Amino acid sequence: MVNIQTVRRIAASLPETEDLSTTLALRFEVRGKGYAWSWHERVEPKRPRRPRLDVLAVRCPPEEKEAILFSDPKKFFTEDHYRGFPAVLARLDNISAKEMRALLTAAWRCQAPRALVKATMAKQRATRPARSRAPD
Repeated sequence: MVNIQTVRRIAASLPETEDLSTTLALRFEVRGKGYAWSWHERVEPKRPRRPRLDVLAVRCPPEEKEAILFSDPKKFFTEDHYRGFPAVLARLDNISAKEMRALLTAAWRCQAPRALVKATMAKQRATRPARSRAPD
């Protein structure tokens, strides 16, 4: 449900994201640390892997990886290459923009320096409209 342009737009909205994508592959970093990139599939044994623009590898908190994978196998999967690595593979055709924003934001938080995450969260809280309480 999301396309490459949507992924790039969402990633670009995250503070200090550097879009290192090419026409062949997507790649996003924050302060030199990658948080999302195109999956490189091994099509032929013993041959180089090939980037796939329809599948994004996305960093995740290690403790959340299994839950993400089991939440919807049509959207998320992994392979041996990512065993023990804190990332999931996401099929773009099956993910909504809202889900992609949540994934990329969580991935960004995994890699961004704590001070940047804290400052970003404080800024977001400050710009949100105040909630009014219903009268008692």
